[in-house]
Amino acid sequence: MLFDVSDEEKKKAKFPHDLFLVNLIGNHILTFVATLGLATSWAWPMLIVPIVSFSILGFIIYRGKKSQQSEPWFVMCHWQVALKRSYFFIKMLLLISAIAAFGLYGYTSLGWMKEAVYALIGGVCILPTMVTTLVLIIMESDALHQAGEGKLPDKMLDLYPNPQAKIIDSVKSAKGAQ
Repeated sequence: MLFDVSDEEKKKAKFPHDLFLVNLIGNHILTFVATLGLATSWAWPMLIVPIVSFSILGFIIYRGKKSQQSEPWFVMCHWQVALKRSYFFIKMLLLISAIAAFGLYGYTSLGWMKEAVYALIGGVCILPTMVTTLVLIIMESDALHQAGEGKLPDKMLDLYPNPQAKIIDSVKSAKGAQ
């Protein structure tokens, strides 16, 4: 649905999506690729990616919860969209970290071949992370565009109804009139 919101609110509503995209593109893609080149000789710089990621995701969660009391309704709804996606991404990262730790344990303590560990980490960890990151980039880019247009997903209206919101255009009402 399209709402009548000020340019200031649209700008504020875009911020959580901008931040999430910085994490996905700038951190999980660009920084990861930059530090991957160092991993063969020195693996510690690779820790920059999860540290920065969990910091940004933690900030989004903090601000998303705080927005329920301090932000206008439209801005708060966009923070909630980013908050839900942050929770999903954290869960996925923790699951993948646990699988990678299991692979490391298998190599060091159970005598697994390093090729088996590479297959586990590459196939079960890296590939799903890349696909999830790509899907989240697409979803967040769309949410960023929606925030700039003054739109909200219908699901947010169901979760956080606001009878005072000024609706400019409703897809539901347009479909019902046909």
